[in-house]
Amino acid sequence: MSVAAMGVVFGDIGTSPLYTMREVFNGHHPVPVTPDNVLGILSLVFWAMTITVSLKYVVFITRADNKGEGGIMALTALALRIEKLNPKLLWLLSALGIFGAALFYGDAVITPAMSVLSAVEGLEVATPAFKPYIVPIAIGILVGLFLFQRSGTASMAALFGPVMLFWFATLGALGLWNVLKHPGVIAAINPWYALHFTVGSPLLAFLALGAVVLAITGGEALYADMGHFGRRPIKWAWLGFVFPALYLNYLGQGALILDDPTAIRNPFFLLVPDALLYPMVALATAAAVIASQAVISGAFSLTSQAIQLGYCPRILIKFTSEREKGQIYVPNINWLLLIAVVMLVLLFRSSSNLAAAYGIAVTLTMMIDTLLAFVVVRALWKWNWLQAGLFLALFVVVDFAFFAANFIKVLDGGWFPLVLGAIIFTLFATWKRGRALLYEKLKQDSMPLDAFIKSLEYGNPHRVAGLGVFMTPNPDGVPRAMLHNLLHNKVLHEKVALLNVSVEDVPHVPEIDRVEVHALPQGFFQVLVRYGFKDEPDIPFALSMCAPSGLKYEAMETSFFLGRETIVPRARVARMPRWRQQLFTFMFRNASPATTFFKIPTNRVVELGTQVEL
Repeated sequence: MSVAAMGVVFGDIGTSPLYTMREVFNGHHPVPVTPDNVLGILSLVFWAMTITVSLKYVVFITRADNKGEGGIMALTALALRIEKLNPKLLWLLSALGIFGAALFYGDAVITPAMSVLSAVEGLEVATPAFKPYIVPIAIGILVGLFLFQRSGTASMAALFGPVMLFWFATLGALGLWNVLKHPGVIAAINPWYALHFTVGSPLLAFLALGAVVLAITGGEALYADMGHFGRRPIKWAWLGFVFPALYLNYLGQGALILDDPTAIRNPFFLLVPDALLYPMVALATAAAVIASQAVISGAFSLTSQAIQLGYCPRILIKFTSEREKGQIYVPNINWLLLIAVVMLVLLFRSSSNLAAAYGIAVTLTMMIDTLLAFVVVRALWKWNWLQAGLFLALFVVVDFAFFAANFIKVLDGGWFPLVLGAIIFTLFATWKRGRALLYEKLKQDSMPLDAFIKSLEYGNPHRVAGLGVFMTPNPDGVPRAMLHNLLHNKVLHEKVALLNVSVEDVPHVPEIDRVEVHALPQGFFQVLVRYGFKDEPDIPFALSMCAPSGLKYEAMETSFFLGRETIVPRARVARMPRWRQQLFTFMFRNASPATTFFKIPTNRVVELGTQVEL
């Protein structure tokens, strides 16, 4: 499991040695090459990885799992479970979680561009003649990667773990070879060197943090991908192999720079013997593709969760593996990511230019993780104020230092993930708010179910054979589709199921708890179907589980009635600004039909339209 985890969990952080030391000594705010500065930077890298990745994520935050699942959505769901929480604080925690999730899309765009460009730039070390072809080669690899998504990664995923195992072993071996030439660099593990560098040159050290943070980008993936492998394999892989291999490589690059200060132009590839340079570029490109695949798959998974939790309109999701439930492909997201990645490569044209955009989204996400984790450890784990305060103080100070060092690079490229995150946050928040207002409006206009059933005793309409299924967000009210059907067709089925789908704040709902059926008079049934935010909805299958409760489902004897609402924005509504009404209307109009999302057979569906004013 630890080897398998290397192919998914550590791809992002595993490609950081390609560019971190180069950016520290050769980036936007270069650090002068002196023995003290090199040891100070190596010490900062070690303690950044130790405090943020090992302590914060591996030791603490991975313990905050939501039924085995990790990630910012799972952490937000845990924080929102706290009882007696102030409504304003509840809204703030929810907004923080959704903004953190929105920032992940920025990471999903920047990581492929940054890692693939960094790998291909190794060709420049071999010969400057390759320089004009770096961008076209990188774009070609990225286009191929995104085109490959439609076929699914299940067949290739088995290779990811061994390739990354070989990658980390190679990193460690290259680093060790150079450390043996200059063993004094091992002293950088002593925090005194980081402290001496920081106190001696505070402004330089602060600016250097903006590049040092590149060493921990991808650290949050340890938590986000925990559901695939569990906490223990990730912990043992990181502490026992990945961390030592990564840091050995950083030490090796530091030793090389001390021996030859001109190596700052690309210390990673200059570690490699000339005869192995081209194979190393190929291996680095493979590692970069695997790192990119991890964040692309993460974007697909996050989109699926956002749909289930009501933050995103329904869009087409394809399941690419019969065995692996999490193997999905979201065409719309795939092509949008491809367009954004290609634009990013053409706009920035080098990994050094992209480095400014990379850190800010990651550091802001890590800071949000810390704040949400503080709420969890204080309220759910019942830590006292002293323990929780020390937890918050240590990690927020480190996170804020990295964020502040990156924030000054907003105009150099850091604006990109912030703008992208703000756009996606606005879309998520608008959809959630619009759906809440729509549900409220439909609930106001609906008739109470018990009163409707009682009225049937006095004037029962004509009943026809079969089962009529009406999907409704309010199981205690009469769906508009049913009222319209009665008004126009003057009939009801012998059996009527009012089906309500709810998504719990857990990743998976066991099948034994999937369906709840309540038999009502006049052949009516209330059917409550529950899913987790990582479950795959399948309404026909859920209905087939209702037979023990007296509701027998036969596909050819069943008709599904769905309401097709047309949103009509009001001229003046204080509860939702005009521009958000228009945005929600556009999203609502372009959402995928419920038939596709819930796997309802299209030849058994009757749609009844109505207009709704928000």
